[in-house]
Amino acid sequence: MKYLIFAVIGAILTVQSAVAADKKLTISVYSFAQDAYKKTLYDPFEEICDCELVIETGNSVERMAKIEANAANPVIDMAVISSHDALALARKGLLQNLDVSKLSNYNDLYEAAKNPLGENWAVGYTFYASSIVYRSDLVQINSWKDLLSPELAGRVALPNITGTQGPLTLFMLSKALGHQGYGFEETIDNIGAQADDIVTFYVRSSQLAQLMNQEEVIAAPVGRFAWSRFSNSPLPFVWANPKEGQTGGMNVMIMTKGNGNEELAYQFMDYWLSVESQTRIANAKIDSPANKKVKVSDEVAEGLTYGAELIDSLNIISPADIIDNREGWVERWNTKVIK
Repeated sequence: MKYLIFAVIGAILTVQSAVAADKKLTISVYSFAQDAYKKTLYDPFEEICDCELVIETGNSVERMAKIEANAANPVIDMAVISSHDALALARKGLLQNLDVSKLSNYNDLYEAAKNPLGENWAVGYTFYASSIVYRSDLVQINSWKDLLSPELAGRVALPNITGTQGPLTLFMLSKALGHQGYGFEETIDNIGAQADDIVTFYVRSSQLAQLMNQEEVIAAPVGRFAWSRFSNSPLPFVWANPKEGQTGGMNVMIMTKGNGNEELAYQFMDYWLSVESQTRIANAKIDSPANKKVKVSDEVAEGLTYGAELIDSLNIISPADIIDNREGWVERWNTKVIK
């Protein structure tokens, strides 16, 4: 009888283990800070969900292509991505509308993060500000148009149009130069006319940090998420507060249409949006919180896009304006700037 009881218990444990092993959630995320994310988010979630997270990384183009290529039989359950790339996927019919009643932390989000694309296509999980980093001992930056001033000729870098910072810089330069609309034609032409004065059109913030720490560049637009590369430098770098303000953006969570793993995806999304998770992520200085109940120290906040006052002050170009104009920007950029 004793052996029979042990056998039954063993069988039950085997079945439970098999169920846990079969419970998987495949997520598509940015490549950066994955070791930190594992410690602050993935491992704690796996402990409570009794499931396995399968992590897929890559650049936005690669990750979007995979979602589109597997539309009929999704291999990605949920993803985090820029708001405008999310809108592009939604327009192709690749996303499902979120049932926000299944997100217990939804009402704790900043208003801007709750329904950024309309129709609950996505929910924001982090914000980022963008401004100009400059050498305070060599130059003073008061306006975005200072980037094209004679004082910075041969000492300034701009982001390439294909990166996240490219359209944001065009947006703020247009605002500073008094240009109208979202075609940015005049602004791109201005940059093209002064292309020989630009050290480089950088693709990655790591590339820019190297050039600025080598003192080849003394001013450039950059996202706040890269600020630590400069704030920890022995050189006197300053984060500018131009009179036109700062720009910025938001990254969002999305769920692929018909993935069949919705309940576990909602559980993970809700966990990511919780005060507990967003505080751990913020204190690790990985991402800025979208949950307005998160509290961090002044030291931590200094490295983040943190708080309602800052988030509400950002000049944000809408995802629709980016998607509707991006092809035209790249075409004109290649003609007038790259040549």
